[in-house]
Amino acid sequence: MTPRALHPVGAETRIRIARPSRSLVDVERFYVQGLGLKVLWRTTGHVPGEHDLLMVGLARTTWHFEFTHDPLQPLDPTPTVDDLFVLYLDIPNVDDLVDRLLTAGGARVAAHNPYWDEYGVIVTDPDGYRLVLCTRAWSPDQG
Repeated sequence: MTPRALHPVGAETRIRIARPSRSLVDVERFYVQGLGLKVLWRTTGHVPGEHDLLMVGLARTTWHFEFTHDPLQPLDPTPTVDDLFVLYLDIPNVDDLVDRLLTAGGARVAAHNPYWDEYGVIVTDPDGYRLVLCTRAWSPDQG
């Protein structure tokens, strides 16, 4: 048996973070205009039973966000104060990025865990999910 067969999850594993959204237009503005991601795929549910879908991310990365909206039976997003998407930016100041995210529909909030207020800023997306802009560095070698 190959090592990959024993441990199929690795550094090259593709990751999709999928969430329902109230408005694909609003989350696109937040993640594309605010954060700087790109639209990777978009569909509209003109076929009965299909959902509207927006995928955003960056080219040549192993992760992306998928946002869905069911026009017939919309789901209400249910984020908690500890549902976090953390970006380790390794820069001392994120004020310009925070301003862009706020202009794009985000809201700055205090962290549930004070660690994130000490080492970054939290901005909620239009559906209430929390994006952490961490000023610290992190390396995969750190575990």
